[in-house]
Amino acid sequence: MTERTLIKDLAAASDGPISVSGWVETVRDQKKVQFVVLRDESGAVQLVHPRNFNEDKTPADDPIADIISGLAQGTFLTATGELKHDERVKLGGVEIKVDALTIAAEAIPETPIAEDSSGDKRMDWRFLDLRVPKNALVFKIQTTFLHALRTYWVERDFIEIHTPKLMASASESKAELFEVDYFEGKAYLAQSPQFFKQMAQPAGFGKIFEVGPAFRADPSFTSRHATEFTSVDTEFSWIESHEDVMKLHEELLVAGFQAVKDKHGDEIKALWDVEITVPTVPFPRVPLAEAKRIVAERGYEVPRADDDMDPEGERQIAAWAQDTYGHEFVFLTDYASSIRPFYHMRHEGDSSVTNSYDLIFNGVEISTGAQREHRIDVLVEQAKEKGLDPEELDFYLDFFRYGVPPHGGFGMGLSRVLMLMLHLPNIREATYLFRGPTRLLP
Repeated sequence: MTERTLIKDLAAASDGPISVSGWVETVRDQKKVQFVVLRDESGAVQLVHPRNFNEDKTPADDPIADIISGLAQGTFLTATGELKHDERVKLGGVEIKVDALTIAAEAIPETPIAEDSSGDKRMDWRFLDLRVPKNALVFKIQTTFLHALRTYWVERDFIEIHTPKLMASASESKAELFEVDYFEGKAYLAQSPQFFKQMAQPAGFGKIFEVGPAFRADPSFTSRHATEFTSVDTEFSWIESHEDVMKLHEELLVAGFQAVKDKHGDEIKALWDVEITVPTVPFPRVPLAEAKRIVAERGYEVPRADDDMDPEGERQIAAWAQDTYGHEFVFLTDYASSIRPFYHMRHEGDSSVTNSYDLIFNGVEISTGAQREHRIDVLVEQAKEKGLDPEELDFYLDFFRYGVPPHGGFGMGLSRVLMLMLHLPNIREATYLFRGPTRLLP
């Protein structure tokens, strides 16, 4: 591997010989001195090269100057030279006087995108778009956030699993399935690891988590939808109600937000003017029926024919939570069984309501969680009520014929969390390579 110093470490390095590698961000080619801003994954530094002149002040032979004059934005190179600390240098208080430049890969002079390019154009050239520090920071934040979540789980003896993404039948709605050829038959891309993470409960795992892809054949063109996304899932045994799931969920998010604030808070503030707020616990909780009344009192009647909340209702209840509790999160609980899957447990004594919730963050739903029904006879009846054929669910129902403890969990969209955390305008900005109804490239 090439011996190099990361640019972020230059401030702590001593003056003297140094080698850095990265790509050219800008070139200032002046008559007496040349400047190159070189960027790597950690930061940017100024390279300086005073031009060579003869005694009569005519330009002398100067190979380095010739190389710099021909540099295009995006060219990858290694620069060796003398590091000098100088507080007058605005870019980090250091600069490197160039002794040699080694070109690794030249770039085409004309770049296809600019700061004012449209979102679609930027997505076409995502690998160039991600060279922008602000755009790349999203994925450093994602790394920190996920590491904090994993640390929380692992320290509490959760087991990480990786479930199949090819399925023989639906785990959620058949209407949102991607069907693929599978040898002599058909398979479906997994909408969720739901059935498989539940399978870990009769297997005796107790507590599990997964971070992996999920697929929804949903032809939506909103700022919050994608056809492929990263789902953050957990499931655990021996719960008493969905309250136990919500408690774990909020603690997990606190851990993630605290890690992001500690490591990236200042940079987020500088680049986005966003203050990362670590949420307090417990998060506000409001039953869905009550939430609809609150929203109506705020002047908005949910127009849906079913019992669900709509996006504007979610924004209204989030505004209420902010006004009432100063909180960016709110749990909508106790959803009607008519709009929940057959495997959600229903209230004792009131089968019209489920032990479930949606978590709303800054006005957008980011997660659904619930206590699962673990009694086989009840599961079969609830499946029939939903118009499902129990025989088609045999592989799933078999889990429960051999004993399953009370359990529950949730699934959460990672990119939505990042989008809302950073106040980004679109989920595409929080997704490494976005997939939607009209996008399969790059």
